[in-house]
Amino acid sequence: MSSEPVERRLTAILAADVAGYSRLIGADEEGTLAQLKAFRKTLVDPTIAKHRGRIVKTTGDGMLVEFASAVDAARCAVEVQRGMADENAEISQAKRIEFRIGIHLGDVILDDGDIFGDGVNIAARLESIAVPGGISISRAVHDQVRDRINVCFDDKGEIALKNIARPVQVFAISGAKESKTTVSPESKPALALPDKPSIAVLPFTNLSGDPEQDYFADGMVEDIITALSHFKALFVIARNSSFTYKGRAVDVKQVGRELGVRYVLEGSVRKAANRVRITGQLVDTATGAHLWAERFDGGLSDIFDLQDQVTERVVGAIAPAVEKAEIERAKRKPTESLDAYALYLRGLAKVYQFGNRQANEEAVRLFNNAIELDPDFAAAYGRAALCYVIAIYSGWFSDTANEIAEVQRLAQRAVELGKDDAIALAAGGYALVYVVRDLEVGAALIDRALVLNSNLAEAWNFGGWVKNFLGEPERAIERFARAMRLSPLDPRLTSMRNGTAFAHFFLGRYDEAASWAAMALQHNPDYQPALRQAAASNAMAGRPEQAHKAMARLRQLNPVLRVSNLKDVLSPYRRAEDLSRFEEGLRQAGLPE
Repeated sequence: MSSEPVERRLTAILAADVAGYSRLIGADEEGTLAQLKAFRKTLVDPTIAKHRGRIVKTTGDGMLVEFASAVDAARCAVEVQRGMADENAEISQAKRIEFRIGIHLGDVILDDGDIFGDGVNIAARLESIAVPGGISISRAVHDQVRDRINVCFDDKGEIALKNIARPVQVFAISGAKESKTTVSPESKPALALPDKPSIAVLPFTNLSGDPEQDYFADGMVEDIITALSHFKALFVIARNSSFTYKGRAVDVKQVGRELGVRYVLEGSVRKAANRVRITGQLVDTATGAHLWAERFDGGLSDIFDLQDQVTERVVGAIAPAVEKAEIERAKRKPTESLDAYALYLRGLAKVYQFGNRQANEEAVRLFNNAIELDPDFAAAYGRAALCYVIAIYSGWFSDTANEIAEVQRLAQRAVELGKDDAIALAAGGYALVYVVRDLEVGAALIDRALVLNSNLAEAWNFGGWVKNFLGEPERAIERFARAMRLSPLDPRLTSMRNGTAFAHFFLGRYDEAASWAAMALQHNPDYQPALRQAAASNAMAGRPEQAHKAMARLRQLNPVLRVSNLKDVLSPYRRAEDLSRFEEGLRQAGLPE
């Protein structure tokens, strides 16, 4: 055994490669190599030198660089990505060279100018999960740079990286490829403010003294969000994102940065006997200043009027030019029956226990009970139909003839009764698409819902999937992007990200599809639709190892899946070529015939 001491040092390691390099080379070998060489000469290498980095080694499409400082490494990465974004501005998407970058701070072994060890391996794995044009960093790097560089960070949580013993907490640097002008997280939110007054309504505190009344307080907030979202002059964050703050002590300035909004509405609800008290306070997230605070009291029969009062006060404070007629249109009574309304709110509370079969079944029962009390309750029909959709795609029961007939009945009744109810139209429309396979009618209903309520993130998500089914992937990407912006912390981001992955796959952008599928799997590694996409897209992108890994897990979860029965688990895609391409990707990933 050699007695020579091993030279080690702590260093910041940057790993980079070109996203979709094999595809670019296959399409234009000489042009791609010339373009990459030019970018290296004019941008990449000078930027590395400027930030005192050392290029350890290069491969055909990537490089390994070390820096003495994590700050230098991060600043170099941001400058390179922003420079590449500017260089790519006039280049078509199909021909763009985009880097993926990973940075880790760790102990390495130095040997004849090269570096080895876990630190290098982690940097390489971080690079592999970065989106094209993006930067992924480890917690060790984040702790060093978070207060020293003018960027924003997106916490991706702990991720199990291949061949790394322990999960690594990963952060993505937000907006790295958007502009060469750096901004401070304190002076600009992680998400850019919309070009209209923007607001998030946080969960109201239940002051009733009975935890069982949480559903009532949550229902009040949901209705206020829905009423505000009908105003086209406003940008309103969806319920699923604002409710991620429930039960947490929050800094409204932080909420403003994380959700990209200028205003936050906080409050409380007290329900005692037949009396209700709603308190509300409107806060400017930029300054923390309270614009107003008010109390609204009334009887239980006045609940809709109280909600309308809160809504009018908010609109008057942040968008005073809104016409009175628009305010009147936003006022609505979903039902005249307060008992039916209470059952509906209880059903909603069950629906939001995502992934819980028993809660989903209970929600159907509650919605049906509400319908019994008020047979004209459009939203209750729509929500009940969606519960069946959830049960079918979750595999809780198969779509038998009886179940399909029940979904069709509920959905059709929802749209008949809810011609001006965006939730009823969107829910009913998507149920008709997914279960009944009536693409044209369902798509038209979702479009109508978006005309009525352009802030309805749920409808944008449904609309994205329908555009995929119709063979319009570019439009699908736009709709998923809108859904994710309206609900950036949504528990159903997995679905939105996977839908985006499918759209890129159908456009032949296999690297982008694989990246989006990987993001979809971050919060639910066993989500079968995303595993299918990860397997197919990695196979088509020329990464058989990743494809076979995703396929192995998929077959553990669904051992009977075959190419021949794939259509049983897929949605109603109209274009035969889309299905054929997807089948070929899964076939290459190892799915048996």
